[in-house]
Amino acid sequence: MAEFIGNRRTLSMLFLLCLVQCLVFMSAANFLPCCLTKKIWNNDTLRRKNLENQLLTIEFPHIPGTLKRMKREWVIPPINFPENDRGPYPTFIVKIKSSKEEKVLITYKLSGSGADQPPEGLFTIDERTGVLYVNQPLDREKTAKYILLAHALNEDRKVEQPMELIINVIDQNDNAPKFIENTFFGEVNESADIGDIITKITAMDDDDPHTDNARIRYKIKDQIPQIPQKHMFAINPVSGIISVMADGLDRETLPEYKLIIGAADMEGEGLSATSTVIISIADSNDNAPQFTSKSMSVSVPENEVGVEVARLEAVDKDQLGSPNANTKYSIIKGNEMENFNIITGSNKMEGILKTIKELDFESTPVFTLLVVVTNEKPFSKLTLTSTATVTVSVEDNNESPVFIPAEISVSVSEDVEVGGSVAKVRAEDPDSARKQSIRYELGNDNARWLSIDTDTGGVKVKRSMDRESHYVKDSKYTVLVLAYDNDTSPATGTGTLVVSLLDVNDHHPAIKQRKVSLCNNYPIPALLDIVDLDGPGHAGPFTVELQGEHRINWTISINSTSDVAALAPRRELPPGDYRVLMRIYDSNMLYQDSTLEIEVCNCQGVVFSCFIPRSAPQLHASSLTISVLGAILFFLLLLLILLFLLRRRKDSEKNTPFLDEVPRESVMYCIEEGGGEEDREYDLSQLHKGLDCRPEVFCTEVLPTVLSRPSYRLQLQINEEIGKFLEDVSDNLHIADDDPTAPPYDCLLVFDYEGDGSGAASLSSINSWDSDKELNFKSLKHWGSCFKRLADLYADRMEEDDDTETLPGKTEWV
Repeated sequence: MAEFIGNRRTLSMLFLLCLVQCLVFMSAANFLPCCLTKKIWNNDTLRRKNLENQLLTIEFPHIPGTLKRMKREWVIPPINFPENDRGPYPTFIVKIKSSKEEKVLITYKLSGSGADQPPEGLFTIDERTGVLYVNQPLDREKTAKYILLAHALNEDRKVEQPMELIINVIDQNDNAPKFIENTFFGEVNESADIGDIITKITAMDDDDPHTDNARIRYKIKDQIPQIPQKHMFAINPVSGIISVMADGLDRETLPEYKLIIGAADMEGEGLSATSTVIISIADSNDNAPQFTSKSMSVSVPENEVGVEVARLEAVDKDQLGSPNANTKYSIIKGNEMENFNIITGSNKMEGILKTIKELDFESTPVFTLLVVVTNEKPFSKLTLTSTATVTVSVEDNNESPVFIPAEISVSVSEDVEVGGSVAKVRAEDPDSARKQSIRYELGNDNARWLSIDTDTGGVKVKRSMDRESHYVKDSKYTVLVLAYDNDTSPATGTGTLVVSLLDVNDHHPAIKQRKVSLCNNYPIPALLDIVDLDGPGHAGPFTVELQGEHRINWTISINSTSDVAALAPRRELPPGDYRVLMRIYDSNMLYQDSTLEIEVCNCQGVVFSCFIPRSAPQLHASSLTISVLGAILFFLLLLLILLFLLRRRKDSEKNTPFLDEVPRESVMYCIEEGGGEEDREYDLSQLHKGLDCRPEVFCTEVLPTVLSRPSYRLQLQINEEIGKFLEDVSDNLHIADDDPTAPPYDCLLVFDYEGDGSGAASLSSINSWDSDKELNFKSLKHWGSCFKRLADLYADRMEEDDDTETLPGKTEWV
């Protein structure tokens, strides 16, 4: 118990000692003025609180059953020191003490910015007493707070943990406000309302923003000029926003204002500064444009569109080149029929009046127009607009006659007689006051089918018309009709006459193709297009018939709903050229004969490439009679050759036989292109046996001399008269009769010796048929391979050819 009481007394004495030390610290001569600074240490409450912060905190160790003193640490609150203090320096701030200084010798040291770091030496501490000093005035705007570390050492050995000391520099109003710009600029529309914001200015103060030292207030010190009122603008003293305060801004009078603005801290009572604000007055459309001339009179010719009538000039007080001054124009009266239009010129300050319709002197000789001018941008306030009156006089001109109606359509038959009436056209002269007469004329009667009465306008047929002519489009023949007056400078009007030609069956049907190609083996029929220049009702459906002997080898068919005929051979034909005659009927049984050249090729199906062997006969099947006569002549010539050979053989039997019974070797035919023949040897001397002693005997085939082939008229030309074409067809017949190059050719065997003493046997023992008997060509099939071709041409034909009809009198050779 006594020990506890002793400890308690010791603690009480320590507490009293600490209290005395604190009072000593607080009563220091240089510390009390700092504590008594205005508005900071001016009351006892703050002083007591500061003293309490300076007290050392004693911590007791937790010992069961006893109360023992714990380890003591330094507890120093932030220390406040005013800037710009006048001293004297060094000035005492605070004293640091360690609880262990009673036991050991303590040395105090200081570290941190302002002690042993830049700015070095600003703060110092007494190593023995622990008193902290400041050695020169402080500047809050440079450094507002210092953080130092106090150390308690014993022979350079740390006795206590370093203690942090915070020194706050108390602000004083030592900085005046500064504007962020030397001159501020703003702009406001001249039609702005009161209270409209113009701009905002800003000033800065380096003093503590949390004190009145940095609380700035603004005010307008001066306005230049002070018209129309002294206070045209206002400024918010706290925010620095400048706004409109009164009406009366006019850019055209004063385009710019200058304001002198002041800024002071301590809520307007402290340090101050000034700046300039330039306010530009922006233009608004508060002035209406005005015409330089309020009225004008002009004249314009009639019947002209897009003619410039007049130019109207205007002026505007607003800013030139802006939408507030650029003009636009409107016709508000006198243009009910929309004959005129007014546009703005390129300089935006004039209006160009033009015609957009043809003006008619006879209808309205004078126009009175009321024109108003405004701006591109709407007016900012109510204002009176400017108007001008334009009187337009229409000049009378000689106008062209006008057809009524402008286009006349009539329908006539294409076979209308010459002199027949077609139509009657009529035109009127718009110049009713001139009393002029009108005459008529055809402008583009290209076919020259029509004529017109110059006085009455009656149109008649001058020449026969043809609906199928190339002058006719879609069965319509169009003619331009002219009407002109008898003025000294005649004016001409135009009208259109459309003549619809009704079709007449005046054209024959014909085959469009002139030549086709077919295969001789399983041929695809040739498709032939039938054309008829007549219109529907006089053309198809068509009927096609083969003529004469052409029906023997050919067949043709046509669909009643089609204009295409299919031609095909009845049997396999030898390759060569053929001609087929056919007759085509239209729906009214008007017909025409057409000849088609057919090239039969050695192929199958569809003709891709045509091959005709040189040995193939070139058959131009003109008539059966010519074919039979040719066969008879060829057969008679063959008989003469046989008789001659028999006679020579008979004579040679008495002497030396013409041919001994020597075995004859055969000749093999090899289909090899570009190579050599693999024929076996053939002794040609056997053919000359008995004639070697007569070399002057020879045989030759007489062919016509090579001549150029005559030119034939092939087809009907467009718009050609049929009579002229028939004459050309007749000329083609005469040319064909006298053509020396046309086959067949005559073959003549010439022998220079016959009769007694001939080396060849006599042919007198060979008898032929009587000339009055019907020739039988069937026996040719038994004469061997040399006569096979002749038998194919004539033996079968004699069985099939039973046509006794004559050829048509009208044939188209193409």
